[in-house]
Amino acid sequence: MTETSHPVEDVLDKTDALLEGRKDYLEVAELMDELGVKSIAAVLVAPSLALVSPLSGIPLFSSACGITIALISGQMLMGRKHLWLPDFLSRRALSAKATQKATRGLRRVAAWMDRKFKKRFQSLLTPPFLRVIQVICLLCGLMMPFLELLPFTSSILGAVVALLAVSMLTGDGLIALVTVTLLALGLGGVAFQLT
Repeated sequence: MTETSHPVEDVLDKTDALLEGRKDYLEVAELMDELGVKSIAAVLVAPSLALVSPLSGIPLFSSACGITIALISGQMLMGRKHLWLPDFLSRRALSAKATQKATRGLRRVAAWMDRKFKKRFQSLLTPPFLRVIQVICLLCGLMMPFLELLPFTSSILGAVVALLAVSMLTGDGLIALVTVTLLALGLGGVAFQLT
């Protein structure tokens, strides 16, 4: 994906373009290949946004997205330029009808993100801070299969990953800082309640 002023909407546009006038499903591999031409961060946006859409209600969908997020984040940490996914994930088919419904539902959120996210505090998106962001995305992805039965947890973690992925995609270190701070406060609150 080339750099544009609407990077989040571009992810949805590319998804819709792949679905136009085609079969009834879309393989994950096709979407990842299309999004990952220029940016692995763009690939990370797709499954994380899907988790805050109606698609998250599909059984085991959150687990598949979590594993995908973990694999993408791990490869970002390793500095890989070309994305690899195992066959059981890359061949997973998404219903065209459900995917189109999800992209329509996410349009308003995507437009808002594109308006609000700007190039700010870009030093926070370089190592070592970038590694912290990528580790958080990795851990969120790894947790999702274990939280499948708890309502809304995958959507909350998906929103965290989406905000961090979009901040990497757009170069907005301020959003990454705010997201990480709120996540730390939330986890601190949970830990306090458990003690």
